[in-house]
Amino acid sequence: MPTRIRLQRKGKKGMPFYHVVIADGRAPRDGKYIERIGTYNPLTTPAEINIDADRAIYWLQTGASPTDTVRSILSSRGILLKNHLLIGVKKGAITEAQAEAKFNLWWEEKQAKLNDVKKTEESKIREDRKNKLSAEKKINEARAEVIAKKLAEEVAAKKAAEEAAAQAAAAELAEAEALAGQAEAPVVEEAAEPASEVSPEQVDN
Repeated sequence: MPTRIRLQRKGKKGMPFYHVVIADGRAPRDGKYIERIGTYNPLTTPAEINIDADRAIYWLQTGASPTDTVRSILSSRGILLKNHLLIGVKKGAITEAQAEAKFNLWWEEKQAKLNDVKKTEESKIREDRKNKLSAEKKINEARAEVIAKKLAEEVAAKKAAEEAAAQAAAAELAEAEALAGQAEAPVVEEAAEPASEVSPEQVDN
């Protein structure tokens, strides 16, 4: 089997990170490799790719075949284009200066597109953050309103209870004063009936 340019998985579970390696096609995916020529992090936007272009072109020219994913990575960095231009230079189709100019023009356009993607992503992140803050603010305001309403109800209930207690105390005081007034009222003595006069005749009898 020919030499392959492939990805070798690293990183934690759910957080993949890859090394771009040169390996024998018969070796397992994460087994031994001949040379590591770069890294690939798919979790960033845009994906973070670091490739040694000279070594990648060297292995391509020696017959190494990239996997589909690595082919996309090499294409995104212009390595396949540069390799194609170098082949044209070797065949005499174009000069080295022309090849360099074509590659630089392509790279500038690629960088502009990457910057646009990055700006769009940053704008989206800012907008999402703004929406989250707005939603949190509304939630906090609603929560504060509920708390204020609850406190107002508690204050009103406490005030009503105090007024009821004051009314009950006033009623008890009035009742006690009434009972005290009845106890202190003067007793009116009944007038004695005058003794009836006894006639001498009645005494003799």
